[in-house]
Amino acid sequence: MDAREFHLHNGKKGSALAVRVKNRSGRDEIAEILPDGTVKVNLAAPADDLKINQSLVNFLAEVLEVQPNRIEIVAGARGQDKLVSILDLDTFEVQERLLRKVT
Repeated sequence: MDAREFHLHNGKKGSALAVRVKNRSGRDEIAEILPDGTVKVNLAAPADDLKINQSLVNFLAEVLEVQPNRIEIVAGARGQDKLVSILDLDTFEVQERLLRKVT
C-alpha cells in the first residue's frame, strides 16, 4: 500500500455557540442559559430571517466585545435554533462574557 500524502492546513481558532432566538421581544438581551447549554436570546427584530440574523450577529458582537465580522451563523439561518461561530475567542472567554450579560 502506497503512503498517502496529506496536505493539512491550520484551521481558524474560535468557539461554537448554540443559540435559540425569540424575536419581536421588547429588547435585545440574553434571556437565559438553558440546561443543555443553549443560550436563549431575545431580540427586538421583526419576523424576517435576514433582519433577525443580522440583529443576532450585531448583538452577540456587542456582548462578546468582538467585531461583527468575527461572528457567523453556520447553521440554522432560517430557524430559531442556530449554531454560531465566534472566531479568535476561546470557549472559556465566551462563557465568561455571556454570563456577565445574563439578565
